[in-house]
Amino acid sequence: MRTGCPFLVAACLLALPVAAQISPQAARTYEGVGLDQRLGERVPRDLVFRNEEGQRVTFGTYMDGSRPVLLTFVYHTCPMLCSALLDGLTRALEDVAFTPGESFDLVTVSFSEHDTPEMATRQKETYLRRLARPEAQWHFLTGDSTAIEQLTAHVGFRFRWVEEQQEFVHPAALVFLSGDGVITRYLSDLAPRSRDVRAALVEASEGSIGTMLDQAFLYCFQYDATRNSYVLSARRAMKIGGLLTLAALLATLYMLWRRELRTVSA
Repeated sequence: MRTGCPFLVAACLLALPVAAQISPQAARTYEGVGLDQRLGERVPRDLVFRNEEGQRVTFGTYMDGSRPVLLTFVYHTCPMLCSALLDGLTRALEDVAFTPGESFDLVTVSFSEHDTPEMATRQKETYLRRLARPEAQWHFLTGDSTAIEQLTAHVGFRFRWVEEQQEFVHPAALVFLSGDGVITRYLSDLAPRSRDVRAALVEASEGSIGTMLDQAFLYCFQYDATRNSYVLSARRAMKIGGLLTLAALLATLYMLWRRELRTVSA
């Protein structure tokens, strides 16, 4: 009976300091696994996958040129990490007003060539039921090794099969794409905050979704890779504070000037 999962341990190892000591066997197991953030690069549109009905579709089907895309990678026999990723994403989306299929496209791609459309269908039904939005759409794709290798390589998602465990070791992340397939943000978090997911979607959309408050948020808050979150920009906050102070001062002077004019007129 196994006492742990290699991919869960991999996630923990990625968080360890460089100086931490790991066994040579563990180092070999996780060698080459990770996430290379390729911000600004464009993913191919012509890669062919199969949707839940088994129909051949290109990845570009889910890029309409305007709506952002939220992309995740899983494999459907994963005993822990993939479910944790999708569970965390579902919880985050519950508090995001944007509906997948309307404001953005939500796409999950299996990186195991042995996963089938039938398995993808079961996952789709499970997570749409949990999301509990009848109008929502969530696309689960499967494909052959060529399409999988090309897409994961372009995104920088590095994984490997561990024969001894009969499991994959792999990272976990949300990948945000613009409507024309440019990578705009990564969130490497099994429990992403709804605020960060919303901000990343607005950022990927280049303002085509969201409100003025979302735009103000993105102006005041910037993504901090060390915290894996959007944090307040002190420089921009001070700039806005200065402008508000100036506006208040001008308003006060205007009111005093109007009062003085009324006094003179009387």
